[in-house]
Amino acid sequence: MSLFFTYVLLGLSIAMPIGTITVEMTKQGMKHGFMHGWSVGLGGMTIDLLLIIGLYLGLASILSMPYIQLIMWLVGGIFLIYVGYDSIKHADHDITLSGEKTEKSIFSSYKNGLLVAISPGNLVFWISVFGTVLANSFDHTNTSYFIIVGAGILFGILMHDIVLMMIVATTRKVMNRTAIKMVSVLAGAVLICFGLYFFYELIGHLQKL
Repeated sequence: MSLFFTYVLLGLSIAMPIGTITVEMTKQGMKHGFMHGWSVGLGGMTIDLLLIIGLYLGLASILSMPYIQLIMWLVGGIFLIYVGYDSIKHADHDITLSGEKTEKSIFSSYKNGLLVAISPGNLVFWISVFGTVLANSFDHTNTSYFIIVGAGILFGILMHDIVLMMIVATTRKVMNRTAIKMVSVLAGAVLICFGLYFFYELIGHLQKL
């Protein structure tokens, strides 16, 4: 049990820094409410779970190939810049104030989480974490250890997402349409910065080839 809670704390620490998923969760939570923001987080966690399983089955060796990483940085950079631009362009669209009913579907927010989570930063992170923290559990004879560690990390991320969305939902109650629009613009700008950072990493990888 102590092993599980140790990795719950690791999951919390993983989720604390502001990343692309956190930005998208906050934006959707502000515009559409708790469930939409949390659905983004669940979409991200779905990719995390698939990556954990994939890394256990040997995906790490494929994703660590230089040319595969080049493709991930390129596609990830283009996608995040597009999402950021779209967020700024439509910042004043589909805003639902507290107490109003949103027309956006929960699945749409979940899909946003899936798409944003498929980024090189996220993939490279999981390779590094599970290449070291779970090095011993890559042995298929030690599946119980791997399951406990993976479950602990995911539970920690889940706790972070719920608390974050509770804060966002509470803050949203006192915000007007203009303030929520500004949050969406800021979120878009941050996503564009992440996209530009991915291009910076791409250039760095090209110079090493």
